[in-house]
Amino acid sequence: MDIKNKRILIFGGWGLVGSAVAKRIYECEPKQIMLTSLFKDEAVQICKDLNKEFGTKNLFVPWWGNLFVRYDYKDMPREQYMNNTAGRRNIIHDIVDELNEQILMKSSIYHLLREFRPDIIIDCINTATAIAYQNIYKSSQDVIKCLESKNNDYDKLCETSEKLICSLYIPQLIRHVQILYNSMLIFKTGFYFKVGTSGTGGMGLNIPFTHSEEKPSRVLLSKSSVAGAQTLLLFLMARTPNGPMVKVAKPTASIAWKKIGYGEIKRKGKKIKIYDSDIKDTVRLGNVFKRNIDKKFKEIGNYKTVYIDTGENGIFSTGEFETISTVGQMEFITPEEIAEDVIREILGGNTGRDVVSALDGAVMDPTYRAGYLQQHAARKLEELEKKYKTSSVAFEMLGPPRLSKLLYEVYMIKLLYGNFDKFIKAKPSEISRKIFGYLAKNNKLRNEIVSLGLPVLLPNGKEVLRGPSVIIPSENEGDIINSSRKKIEKWTYDGWLDLRTNNWKIWQNRFKVIRKQSEIFTEPDHSSRYLFNNYYWSNFKEINIGKVVGWIFIHEEKGLRMKG
Repeated sequence: MDIKNKRILIFGGWGLVGSAVAKRIYECEPKQIMLTSLFKDEAVQICKDLNKEFGTKNLFVPWWGNLFVRYDYKDMPREQYMNNTAGRRNIIHDIVDELNEQILMKSSIYHLLREFRPDIIIDCINTATAIAYQNIYKSSQDVIKCLESKNNDYDKLCETSEKLICSLYIPQLIRHVQILYNSMLIFKTGFYFKVGTSGTGGMGLNIPFTHSEEKPSRVLLSKSSVAGAQTLLLFLMARTPNGPMVKVAKPTASIAWKKIGYGEIKRKGKKIKIYDSDIKDTVRLGNVFKRNIDKKFKEIGNYKTVYIDTGENGIFSTGEFETISTVGQMEFITPEEIAEDVIREILGGNTGRDVVSALDGAVMDPTYRAGYLQQHAARKLEELEKKYKTSSVAFEMLGPPRLSKLLYEVYMIKLLYGNFDKFIKAKPSEISRKIFGYLAKNNKLRNEIVSLGLPVLLPNGKEVLRGPSVIIPSENEGDIINSSRKKIEKWTYDGWLDLRTNNWKIWQNRFKVIRKQSEIFTEPDHSSRYLFNNYYWSNFKEINIGKVVGWIFIHEEKGLRMKG
């Protein structure tokens, strides 16, 4: 993709890789580059430095805040909304509810993309760290303590349980990817490049650099798990038609360095204090050992020494840096090398570093043999249906319920009309009466449908035929639900058979579109260009319910497979 005169958005632009990418991408003459950071001073400072370095005024522009939460919370410390009941519950709804327009439009990512409308996004945030270091294990232990407590503190149990839900890794990651993808579609972002992580700097389960007495720690493995899950979600995004181009780079070494210097050392943003200790002032060991002691120690200054700044990974001592970069340990890669590969891939070069391409080349796609055998399986199924005088329509195990609904609706069309032309010529009102009449008399078919959990909306639109349980509305909506015409229309679309006249008009239009499309696709020279031609549809003399619903999923549900 050409970068010249394009709007570039760099997530994590203050960081080591993000700032290196910004410097390298400047050479490609973009229209504007927006750099984001969690904190305002970082985003403003990096843009000020880069504009000064390159002699520009507003080429580099800042944006700051937390991209993983709703816009209203983007500048709040996590503790502020997590220690507030309303705040926690907003976060819970944001990550576990079905994605809707309201959740999307409240998100920080949506606001950012609406403001900047980038052509290209380069994501240099360590998403896995941001999510996994919320530490679900600590949250789980807090809940367990409440459950085991004899105080029966209901409010405390509610609070700890809500915090546990807020820290669930997979729901957060899925919602992040959903919001990112939908926002890019809406604002027409053409390219998304993710600089990811392996979680262990390329080392294995024997990694000595960990976060607790465990080796490796659960938190560190959580980071790797989230990183892997995100890569697979982006692999799926890359296989989605009409979306942005997607590439993923995954450095597997320590990334270094930003600067080398001398000064006060900070840990988690706070200066390390130096305390006076007397060799004679000891503590006798007994049955109890306290991690934090009540005794007062005299502060004698702040820890000052030489350090190497590795950006997001923090600052290391000389000893730490030489240990981690020893041959056979994590070793390191420079941010400039990563930036070079990022730019080359965006420009269409082949670095061999794109993980999505690597997965594409390694996964096992559909095969010729399986495609050939599918015809045998389909014929055998048809033979057995005739032998046992039955029809195998849907079991409601593949999902979604809409699949079963569509299969049964087109199956009834097949039963009563036999082919495309007879159905297209019929009056919709007559179709509605005829199918309702057939269903009223055919106990076996009617009982099968409702027993699968598929309600049937009668032609009058005011009554529904159903069994003891239904799949739609879903369990998530509860057992007793306030009904409305809008909800009924949604439920009918999602998984109720619809016997109303208007639904059969929709089916007739589908059949007409299929016929018209097939005429275009049927060439006199029988070339290999088109698949869905007259021969595929058996010249419309019969109705194959699976093929029809497959066509609907491709054309109406936009569910086309890109690669095969």
